[in-house]
Amino acid sequence: MQYSFNLALNNEDDTQNLAQVLAQHFSTGVVYLIGDLGAGKTTLTRYFLQSLGHQGAVKSPTYTLVEPYNINGKDIFHFDLYRLNDPYELELMGIRDYLETPDALFLFEWPSKGGDEIPQADLIINIEKSEDELMRTASLSFSSAALKQALESQLNNA
Repeated sequence: MQYSFNLALNNEDDTQNLAQVLAQHFSTGVVYLIGDLGAGKTTLTRYFLQSLGHQGAVKSPTYTLVEPYNINGKDIFHFDLYRLNDPYELELMGIRDYLETPDALFLFEWPSKGGDEIPQADLIINIEKSEDELMRTASLSFSSAALKQALESQLNNA
C-alpha cells in the first residue's frame, strides 16, 4: 500500500524534526529528494545524516555527483544529479558499484536526471517553496505503515 504525508516546514526546526523521524524509521533503501534550487533538499539531507549519527560537515555533491558516508558502520551515498547531462554518465562513473552495496541508504537529489540508471524510490520527498520562499511544504510518498504512524504521531500533519 502506498502512503502519503504532507507537512509544513515553517523553519529549520521543522526540517530537523522531519529528518529525525526519517532517521528512526528509514535507514536503508532509496530516497528521492525533489524540489527546485534552494528548496531545502541538501538541508534535509544534512539533518538526516546528523540524525543517523554523522559528525561534521555535509556538503552538496553537486560537482562530484556522489558523497559517500559511513555512519556507525552503515553505508550512505548522497547523490546530487543536478549537473548531469545524460543519465549514461552515471554508468561511466561506476554507479553500479555503489548500488550493489548491501543494506545501504541512497539519497538522490534531482532524480529525474538519473533516468533508468537509478533504482526506483522507496521514499519520495518533494519540497516546494511558498511564493514568498520563506516556508516550505514537504510531500512524502512511501509504502511503510510504520513510517506513516511515526510521522503522524511525532509531527503535525499539515
